[in-house]
Amino acid sequence: MSFLSRLKGLLTHLICGAYHFCLAQTPRAVLENRRRIYRRRELMDKKKLETFKKRLETRQQDLRRTVSRTQADGRSADEDTAQDIADRAASSYTKEFLFSQSNNERQLLQMVEKALARIREGSFGECIHCGKEINAKRLEAVPWTRHCIECQEKLEQGLLEEAPR
Repeated sequence: MSFLSRLKGLLTHLICGAYHFCLAQTPRAVLENRRRIYRRRELMDKKKLETFKKRLETRQQDLRRTVSRTQADGRSADEDTAQDIADRAASSYTKEFLFSQSNNERQLLQMVEKALARIREGSFGECIHCGKEINAKRLEAVPWTRHCIECQEKLEQGLLEEAPR
């Protein structure tokens, strides 16, 4: 018996076995298997969503603390009555630096809060521009992201209009 004929016999046996297995399952059993798979996917999605929600809430609390601390530092730098020109320049630089840092943190806080709102709405993980699903690895890295990679690249190239934050 040649190799090809043995291979043909093995393939025929496998195909027939798979066919008979499919026939052995009733439509109800097939439906139950599909439901079980769907429920498993749904649970995994809920678990992932809950993980993202916890991460975002933790980040939100940290940013709120940092923003309030930065504002307090800015006020204390403003209260210093420096008489020397060098002291005034240093105070001015400190205030400008703290304002820039605070502004960036406030913008990030706003993006985190919008991501939490998208979780509540059920649209978390979808690109706000094209509606496609955002890559899971991208969400792991930046859970407050609003765009898929393609739309983010277009946005950075100036080919896509910035949506309101």
